[in-house]
Amino acid sequence: MANSLLMRWSVGLLALLLVFFLTGADGALRATTVVVSGSSTVMPLAELAAEEFNLISERYRVNVKSGGSGVGIVDLAEGRSDIAMTSRDLKTEERQRYESPRMRFAEQVVGYDAICLVVSPAVYDFGITSLSREQVRRIYSGSITNWAQIGGPNMDIFAVGRRPGSGTRDTFNEIIMGSREAETPGVAYDSGESSEAKFSTQRSDNAIGYMGYSFVMRGDARVISLDGVYPTIENIKNGSYPLARKLYFVTLGQPSPGARAFIDYILSPAGQQIAMDNGFIPA
Repeated sequence: MANSLLMRWSVGLLALLLVFFLTGADGALRATTVVVSGSSTVMPLAELAAEEFNLISERYRVNVKSGGSGVGIVDLAEGRSDIAMTSRDLKTEERQRYESPRMRFAEQVVGYDAICLVVSPAVYDFGITSLSREQVRRIYSGSITNWAQIGGPNMDIFAVGRRPGSGTRDTFNEIIMGSREAETPGVAYDSGESSEAKFSTQRSDNAIGYMGYSFVMRGDARVISLDGVYPTIENIKNGSYPLARKLYFVTLGQPSPGARAFIDYILSPAGQQIAMDNGFIPA
């Protein structure tokens, strides 16, 4: 009798352990992590979409981290992430370094953005509400150093730039300075992210900086027009605003199932609504 009870107890315990193992394995499958890395401009959109995606997905958990477009491409190519976020087109040297006949980058537009020029409240209130590309180029090259030279207050210009590796910096340099690798000796401070550039510009009384559209459309940033064109949604999507750009999710080779699922979600009506509700321009 005792042996029979022991056997039945053992069988029950084994069954319980088997159920625990199977459900645990299934739980681990549901918790497969999808890493998204790169542009600080794209990051807020990716984070907001990931929050909603993680609530409805049973198989995948999306983890988003910043670092810049260049870091995102390196993370993707070296296997540390599943998706790279970029706010610029891929560079020729990136394709040459990481692509092979069987392994190529794929870029998916997930939204539109613009690099917006922002000045300090004191400068804006004095009357600097529009600049030409040539004026901006001369500020960042260091040949215009005082706001009075272009009709502003008699104050030295504090130009805020972006650190190397930033897709925002690359696009700004290419369109305004003439080359992605252009030097910007007029810069007084290189910020790490758009939020830092916004803060640095707003807390000064003589600054100019540049940052992504989503960082300035909410709040009291003093956005100025460029070549007489203001960064409205219409002007950004039709390309008339000079610093309009596309935002990308990039994969290398065949995307993982989790990466594919998250890309599909951000392009879905629900994902694009998240973009619109939070200052991004839908794809």
